[in-house]
Order: sequence, then structure tokens, then C-alpha cells
Amino acid sequence: MKEFSLTVSSPDGNIFSGKAVFLSLRGAEGDLAVLADHAPFVTSVQPCICCFELQDGTEKALRSGGLLTVAKNNVTLLSSSCTEEKTE
Repeated sequence: MKEFSLTVSSPDGNIFSGKAVFLSLRGAEGDLAVLADHAPFVTSVQPCICCFELQDGTEKALRSGGLLTVAKNNVTLLSSSCTEEKTE
């Protein structure tokens, strides 16, 4: 799968910065997913579990809310607080 750059930041610093192939979370108007080459947009993120997958199949999950921006295969999630969730 094609990758995009993903950065998850909080006031304490970057939680994650690297390449991902998939991101899902709950935006202002409902659940959404981001893949490479997604159309540009900005949305608020409701407090939720944000899941993303890396190229090697590793899945990561964070409990977060905040602001999501997508532009030119660069995706940024800005969060006031963020905690890592365990994945199975």
C-alpha cells in the first residue's frame, strides 16, 4: 500500500512521527479514514480511539481528540492530550 507521513503531536511533544498506510478516527461529522492521496481537509477530532497502520502491518491506537489536517500526503493530528492504547 502507498504511504503518507503521519505526525501526532501534543503539548509534550511528538507522540508519533513516521509513515502510515491507514488512519481512522472520529471527526466532527462522524467516523473517517485517511489513505495516501486523500483530498486535503481540516476537521476537529472528537475524543476517540485513533487507529493507524504502518507499512509492516503494525497497528497502533491512541486515545485522542483535537485537530486533524490532511494535505499532500502529510497528515497531522494535534491533540491537547494523547494516551497510547493497547492493540491486540
